[in-house]
Formats: sequence, structure tokens, C-alpha cells
Amino acid sequence: MQNTVLNHNKKAVNNMKKKITLKVLKEQKYLMLLSLPFVIWVIIFAYIPLWGWTMAFQNYQPQNPWYQQTWVGLQQFKTLFSDSQFWLALRNTLGLSIMNLIAGSIAPIVFALLLNEIRRTKFKKSVQTISYLPHFISMVLVASIATTMFSTQGGIINIILMKIGLMHKNVNLMTLPNLFWSIVTSINVWKETGWNAIIYIAAIAGIDQELYEAAEVDGANRFHKMWHVTLPGIKPTIVLLFVLNIGGILGSSLDVPMLLGNPMVMNVANNLAYYTYQAGIVGFRFSYGTAIGIFTSVVSIILVFTANKVSEKLGQGRVF
Repeated sequence: MQNTVLNHNKKAVNNMKKKITLKVLKEQKYLMLLSLPFVIWVIIFAYIPLWGWTMAFQNYQPQNPWYQQTWVGLQQFKTLFSDSQFWLALRNTLGLSIMNLIAGSIAPIVFALLLNEIRRTKFKKSVQTISYLPHFISMVLVASIATTMFSTQGGIINIILMKIGLMHKNVNLMTLPNLFWSIVTSINVWKETGWNAIIYIAAIAGIDQELYEAAEVDGANRFHKMWHVTLPGIKPTIVLLFVLNIGGILGSSLDVPMLLGNPMVMNVANNLAYYTYQAGIVGFRFSYGTAIGIFTSVVSIILVFTANKVSEKLGQGRVF
């Protein structure tokens, strides 16, 4: 049964790997024309601005035109790699991103599998709708809710923990460095699980129903069908999203340190985005900030290609 599903998935992957020829391009000329405006948009707003990367090799001064800038070679990168605060920010970014990657990948898959087992259509649709609504809530509002819940002044988390005997006095858990990453990861999982599960639910809907019928004939129960049919059926989607998400492992935002951080936890909250903001914008070190951005982009590209190659070596196919 499982071999049948794997063969079905391999055929789908092989169909996706058809060579692009002039004949194919001619047949799809109208689709290509439709995509042309988006390609132009990407070139203008994503590739042309890469010219600004030249600042990383200069001692950039905003008052001087480009041709009067002082070129310093790799000096900005040497300074970057010798700064202990950079390595601290990199450690925090990697630690929090890996936790988010693992929890943020597993939670939507489990949620989609469980949701697929609900037989009452109305209840199933209601749960799905409610689950992805937090995605549209502003992070500012989410941070405010979290701060209130963890507050020592009537915070629901403190009340629950004291009721069940895990705590004997009010403690603001968001001021504890050893819990900060776990709290932030939990907040992100709550906010994004429903939204990220949509693509898995769509993938499950595309699985051939005859596979489930064949599994029933073989005596499989609901758990067996979930394990041997549903999971293998969405494996290509899982691999695709995992490879793409690997590229964002160094991605960070100002939301965490600025909205959820405080002086007590800043040693674990300071990430690359906040470090870049402080050094490049607040400190007026524009070339230094650009060097950080180049480092992040290059490492992210390497991670994506590595994950893609590892996926192919493990027999799970490749994204590109």
C-alpha cells in the first residue's frame, strides 16, 4: 500500500520535471505574457536595488555621491566577524529560528491531519476558519495580548500556574531568559498554525481517494490510513515547504526584541534584524548594516541549495 503511494508521488514529480523546450514555451506564451508584469516588478524592486550592496565595500557617507565614496574592500566584513555582539545576535537568531522551524513545521501538519479526520463538514469548516484568523492579527496586538497574559497583575498564565501548584508566587515569565525563546515560539505557533495548515489541507484534498478505499480493504483503521496514505501523499509538499523555509532561518524581524523584549531578556532577544537596526540605522553605520544584510542573504541562499541537494540525495526529490 505504501509502495503504491510512493510510486504515485514519483510519477507526479517526474511530470513536474519536463524539460522546457521552445515548443513548450510557444504553447504557454499567453501564460508567460500574463506573468511578465510580475517579472518586471521583481526586476525593478528586487534585483535593481542590489546595486546598493556596493555600500558594504565602501565607507559610505550619505552627503557624497557614489563616485566620491571611499572604497575599503572587505573591511566592513572583518569588523563584523570580530564583533562579539554580532555573534550573539547570530546565535539568538539561529536558536529562535530553528525552534520556530521545527515547531512551525510540525504543528500545521498535525493540525491538518487531525482536521482531515473530522467528518462533520460544518464543524470542520468552522474550526479551519477560526484557526487561521490569528494570522491576520497585528503582531503589535499579539504582543500586547501576550504581555497581559503573562503579567503579574492578574495575568491568566500566572493564575493557572498557581492554581495547579507549579508556582507559589507571581512571576513575570517574560523576564526569564531561559523561557523567552519557548514563549516566543509558542506565540508564533498559535498565530501561524492555522494559516500554514491551509496548504497541507489542500494537498490532502488532492490525494486519490482510491488509495483510502484500498487501505480499507486491507483492514487499515483511521490511524493506519493517516500514516500510510495521507502522510506519504503530502510528503512532496512537506519537503517543498521545508526547503523553502530553510532559506529563512536567518530571517528575523524587529517584532521580537522591540515588542516582546525587555532589559532582562535582551541578551537572548537581540537578533540580527535588531542588531542591524542598532548598528546601521541608529549608529549611522550604513556600510556596516549593508554588510550584515549581504552575509544574511548569502548564507540563506547556501542553506536553500544545500537543503535542496540533501532532499534529492535522500530520495525525496528536489524543488529546483
